[in-house]
Order: sequence, then C-alpha cells, then structure tokens
Amino acid sequence: MATNRQWLLDSRPTGEPSMENFEQVESEVPEPGPHEVLVRTLYMSVDPYMRGRMRDAESYAEPWDVGDPMKAGVVGEVETSNHPDFEAGDVVTGQLEWADYAVAEGRDLRTVNPEHGPVSTALGVLGMPGVTAYFGTTDVAEPKPGDTVVVSAAAGAVGSVVGQIADLTGCRVIGIAGADEKIEWLESVGFDEGINYKEEDVSSRLREACPDGVDVYFDNVGGPVTDAVWPLLNVRARVAVCGQISLYNETEVPTGPRKLAKLIESRARVEGLLVRDYEDRWGEALQRLSTWVASGDVEYRENVVEGLENAPDAFLGLFEGTKIGKQLVQVGERSD
Repeated sequence: MATNRQWLLDSRPTGEPSMENFEQVESEVPEPGPHEVLVRTLYMSVDPYMRGRMRDAESYAEPWDVGDPMKAGVVGEVETSNHPDFEAGDVVTGQLEWADYAVAEGRDLRTVNPEHGPVSTALGVLGMPGVTAYFGTTDVAEPKPGDTVVVSAAAGAVGSVVGQIADLTGCRVIGIAGADEKIEWLESVGFDEGINYKEEDVSSRLREACPDGVDVYFDNVGGPVTDAVWPLLNVRARVAVCGQISLYNETEVPTGPRKLAKLIESRARVEGLLVRDYEDRWGEALQRLSTWVASGDVEYRENVVEGLENAPDAFLGLFEGTKIGKQLVQVGERSD
C-alpha cells in the first residue's frame, strides 16, 4: 500500500509564519466514496491568502483549525473515479489537501485541458491568479485606452497579468516591485516603467512616472506603497483592492485609513474583489487568457519548488518577495 504524506497546521503563527507551524504526517492512501475522485497531486499552489486562513479570525476565507490539513489549489491526475464525469488519467484541478493523494467530490473538480499550455498553468496564468487578474482588471478597474495604470506587487502571478492586460488595452502601465530583476522582466512584457520600492523613493518616482496622475491603481500590497499612490489619484480614478500582503504578518494592523479625504476631491471608486464572485464566468476568462498566452500577448513566469516535503518552504518564500511570477510545488509527474 502506497503511503500518503500530508501537511497539517500544527500551530497558529504569531507574526511571520515559520516551519514550527507545520507538521507532516503519513497515512494510507484514502479510498474515494460515492461520487468521489482520488487525485494524485502533480502541482500545488502556494498563495498569500493562505496566511489569513492560519489565523483564528473571521475573514473572507474560512480559517483552518489547528490540526487541520493545509489546503491549496492543486493540479493532479485522477487515480480512481467514482464520478461519471471523470476517469483514470484525467488531469483535474481543485482545492485539495497538501498531500500526495487527496479525495474530492467530483463537483469540486474541473478538468484541465493540456492543449492550453503546461498543466501547471492551471494554478497560475490559466487558473485562479489569472482569472483574478482578468476580472479585477476588466470588471473592477475598467482601464480605458490612454489611462495611466499603476500595479503593486507587479511581478507576482496576479499583478503581472493585470499589467499586460492593461497594456493590451492601450494604457500606460507602471509596475511596482522589489528587485531590479523583476523590473527588467516587467518592462520586457509590456510595462512602460518599473519602480523598485526597496531601492527608490516610491512617492517621488511615482510623480515622475505619472506626470498626469493615476487613473487606475491595482492594489496587491497596501501599506506605504499604497499610501504613495493615493495622492496621485485622478478624478474618477478606480482602485481595485486585491491583496494587502504588506499587512498579513502584522500582529496589530496599523490604524487607518487616514487618506480618504482624497476620495472627496477625486471622486475615485475603491472596490475590493474576490475571484469566487466570478465562478459562473470562469470559462469566459480562461478563453481570453488562453488565447493571449498562445499568441504571446500575455507571458508568465513560474517558480517551481520540487517535492511535497518542501511545501512549507515554498509558502514561507512568498513573504521574502524574491520570486517572479507564480510560486508552485511540484509533487509528482503525469503517468503518460
């Protein structure tokens, strides 16, 4: 009988998570019940929002209890199926456990089309991050040709796609990231200019890069970077709030916001977004994104960590800010 390795939440982190918050256990491979599917993990996603699920606090994502299995977006291969829509060998994706094998209800899985690209992209540019970027840009930020668009965490899986969609729309796009290597890549895929927030004064550089102000701000980080963008918002600007990674490890969230007076002057619109609100329109986004990826209009980067045993390290690496694109863990290989 094959052994199934699995990661559990061992304790709740205080501040930045560490390896002490995770525990690996082993058990027998589970058996699927009626209408269930046994999936062998190929790739597993790690994402910043998971930090919120490690807290014992109300949020848009239900928190894990201590001792619960860690969960993530997974691409896997069907081993055994008791559901009519799937058969052994199918490649599927869904929210599954950090494990070699996991059982899921068939209704909770989606088939991955390998013709659209490497199956790993179903967790990145052709998965949740790409769909978030698509609807966050087209439905929430609503860029128009000639707009100036600023994207924070621009070299991440979401931000990089946002900027490229804005570029395709005919906008001037400014990306904020934390390394010169990231800036170079962003400028190679359609961003007009990049700002290294670790090496440059963001406020002064934004004024230089956005002499006519900011029409769209796609916010992935919050904190001082967002504070620097705020004074430049134009009349009827749109702010899409997707993430606040600069605050995820704070034990006490700083008091605020204190810059709302700018919204009176600018009549700007600030709107948060959750990709789950667009579940019935995923097909629309994936069709557009896969077309752009196939044509080269949208490019992507993946940072792949090998081995399920290294999943916590991959997750912790998100908060170092050193990676470009989508952070993935490769657990297995396709049988064919």
